[in-house]
Amino acid sequence: MKNLNIELNKYKKQCDDIFLSQHLKSLLQEANREVEQISPSDLYIITNDIILIDVREPEEFASGYINAHKVVTIPRGKLEFMAIDKIAKVYGNDVNIVTYCLKGGRGALAGLQLKKMGFSNVKNLKGGILAWLAEGNTIHSYLGEMSLV
Repeated sequence: MKNLNIELNKYKKQCDDIFLSQHLKSLLQEANREVEQISPSDLYIITNDIILIDVREPEEFASGYINAHKVVTIPRGKLEFMAIDKIAKVYGNDVNIVTYCLKGGRGALAGLQLKKMGFSNVKNLKGGILAWLAEGNTIHSYLGEMSLV
């Protein structure tokens, strides 16, 4: 578990370096304004008809994901191309969607793009999977259930 925390912190630092771009900051501000940001505890309140969209890369998803009734993995770079087949055709355009990533940025951008594509009920998990873990929640992988504690 200590290795997971070390790797997540290293990856977090790499992500922080990316956030230096002013254009990216502007895009993230727009996404955070336009897409409702929810806390990890809000996920417990939302009904079972929500779909969690994990927009991380496949290797990130394999390291652990938030276990929910409906989890769809679509890497952020493929979202626009896969959203119709994996979300709209299966669940419709008005399904309750919560996007998430490692820290929240890609999830917010994905949420904004989904709204622009016509999905009406989109939210983002503020702080991403790191915020989820920080509140004492667990993630699941092929190794089983894991937490930071």
